Amino acid sequence: MSKPIVAVVGRPNVGKSTFFNRIVGRRVSIVEDTPGVTRDRIYAEAEWNSIHFALIDTGGIEPSSADIILSQMREQAQIAMDMADVIIFMCDGKDGLTTADREVATMLRRTGKKVILVVNKIDAPSKMSMDFYDFYELGLGEPMAISAANMLGFGDVLDEVVHSFPKGEYDEDDDATKIAVIGKPNVVKSSLINCLLGENRVIVSPIAGTTRDSIDTPFEKDGEKYILIDTAGIRRKSKVNEDIERYSVIRAVAAIERCDVCLLMIDAAEGITDQDKKIAGVAHEAGKGIIVVVNKWDLIQKETNTMRDFQRLIEAEMQFMSYAPSLFISVKDKVRVNQVIDMARAVAENRAMRVPTGQLNSLISDATMMKQPPSDKGRRLKIYYVTQVGVKPPLFSFQINDRELMHFSYARYLENKIREGYGFAGTSLKFVFREKGEKIE
Repeated sequence: MSKPIVAVVGRPNVGKSTFFNRIVGRRVSIVEDTPGVTRDRIYAEAEWNSIHFALIDTGGIEPSSADIILSQMREQAQIAMDMADVIIFMCDGKDGLTTADREVATMLRRTGKKVILVVNKIDAPSKMSMDFYDFYELGLGEPMAISAANMLGFGDVLDEVVHSFPKGEYDEDDDATKIAVIGKPNVVKSSLINCLLGENRVIVSPIAGTTRDSIDTPFEKDGEKYILIDTAGIRRKSKVNEDIERYSVIRAVAAIERCDVCLLMIDAAEGITDQDKKIAGVAHEAGKGIIVVVNKWDLIQKETNTMRDFQRLIEAEMQFMSYAPSLFISVKDKVRVNQVIDMARAVAENRAMRVPTGQLNSLISDATMMKQPPSDKGRRLKIYYVTQVGVKPPLFSFQINDRELMHFSYARYLENKIREGYGFAGTSLKFVFREKGEKIE
């Protein structure tokens, strides 16, 4: 089931990140008084009245000169047009209505999407300035007064948001395996897709950053349906100099959120960079299937153990996703490219695998006999019962006597035992530990 998407747009420093953090319940966006702090896309799951949705916090428009202000505003409006079901347009109640607000409003009206006009920094609605009523000029309906810092007016805004979601439009084609090709700019992601498709369906250029949007391409292989998602390259924050690059990051990470399997492309000639690890971390935290695709293997001078040594390097640098298989390819020479889709299909199947409860409890019982659970101050961890309660990624619920006795190293041991028994190559496993009487949320 795909979730509705809500995008928060507006000028810099109007309180978008503070609003976003309050909604998702944790400090995700960096909040600072300096305009333009939100450099990367921030994309998180949120919930209101048991309705789940995806919330996007966008970088603010930075009109550094009159020559580029319109292009920058168009890019931000384009995010809302392309991705969002509902757009929250945030303005600053202390600054009052600005020319930039009017320009953004004009573009948002043309999207045909539901736009909710929110005026932030109204800390005392009873003392509201007459400037507040200027926002009616935008033609976006009645403005809603809020204070993100004090969480005033949030309930009314969220009620309006969830009420505005299109009904019954979020069922996805479960028959199609969605594969996102992710990585830094210029690691030949588009060329890999063209090679897999056997035709030039995506523009290929040696200039980093060509792919500005996520591009979906459905196709079939051996009777199975797939959707390939080509994404914009994700750059380090210091390299995101153009606003258009910033918006590419939003689309790229959103593509990770909606795919089944990520192909993390790494340049063999460059080795594993910090940015590769950050991108891998996004896919890992999202619980997606992951395959590390090492491209340009043709440029590497080979010795007897070259591939083995590079594999060990991957395992050492990305210990948090040791479950991810690796594939060494050359898109240029079409070496092992034909294995990519088959491996992605296997990873998708692993991500949807269910382990029968009886077999699972037998495996965990044997594991605890082989290695005694940890103890503290005379109390020993007891595992009463285990069941798999979810898939994509696989989620296991452990009923135990005391959550504080479950040391992370023992949880890792149990994960390894489950993997030994059932594989689960390419997918993370999620554990939840409950004490007696607790229910899983």
